[in-house]
Amino acid sequence: MKRSMLLFLLVFLPACTFFQQFGRYRPEHAPAEEAARVQFPFIIPEESRLNVPGVTATAIQLAMDDFRPRNTRPHSGATPEEACLYRRESFNVSAFPGPEGVVFVRFVLDPEACSLSDPILDVGATYAVDVRGWRILAVDY
Repeated sequence: MKRSMLLFLLVFLPACTFFQQFGRYRPEHAPAEEAARVQFPFIIPEESRLNVPGVTATAIQLAMDDFRPRNTRPHSGATPEEACLYRRESFNVSAFPGPEGVVFVRFVLDPEACSLSDPILDVGATYAVDVRGWRILAVDY
């Protein structure tokens, strides 16, 4: 009995670890040769520094993952302008504190992102994010 249990654990535990990796997102990393060319600054100038508290950064990421999930792709036959609306980087982000435990995150289309002939006003959204339970409380489109 002990041998069969040990065999079971040796076979199936590594498989569990392997399959857990499928649900995780890992960004692509540049090849080592390209990474070696990057020079990090010794000091980041104050005038160009942007400090975002961890709670705010996490609230933005949570809202963005709902607003434009990483695997979202334009529909077949989409125009370049339509495809632009699917890209996360086409949206500017504002975040501001709400009532205790809430951060509001607003996504607004960057007017220069998609080279649109007519402005589109209704493609953004504002999220109310519960930063205690890390869940979306409400969305205003």
